[in-house]
Amino acid sequence: MRQVRPSASIEIEAPLEVVWAVMLDTTAYAAWNPFVERAETATPPAAGNPIVLHVRWANGRTARSPERISALEGPATDGEVTTATLSYVYEGLPSRLGLVRGVRHQRLTQRVGGPTSYDTVEEFTGPLVKLAGPTRVAEGFARHAAALKKRAESLVEGGRSA
Repeated sequence: MRQVRPSASIEIEAPLEVVWAVMLDTTAYAAWNPFVERAETATPPAAGNPIVLHVRWANGRTARSPERISALEGPATDGEVTTATLSYVYEGLPSRLGLVRGVRHQRLTQRVGGPTSYDTVEEFTGPLVKLAGPTRVAEGFARHAAALKKRAESLVEGGRSA
């Protein structure tokens, strides 16, 4: 079975807790996120909850992506490293038919005194994975990461939390 992994990474000059709060404030996505313009889910988000992502591609077209939150691991410190993870599983028709499966992971890592590293990857599998548009997904992830950086850093500069 074919596997494709579009991804994006960025360093954010903000505490991990601030970045995490921005990621979980799905009601504010329209204010800062050019890729996932809206995320419909219960507030606060929780593992097991459905989440519908309203995506805007670089060409201006939009799509609705039904997902389910599969992991929501809030900030935890082990030694000098703090991490957090948000993951969700694609539940659209192509997934239900076994044609395209997708799991997106968003991971934060911060060493004491350092920037927060944001890494996201979609693990696509299935016979029609090319139809999922992995190149446009990677481009969307890059826009999302850059906007997350800008939003979190602006909150720190402004002396506010998310």
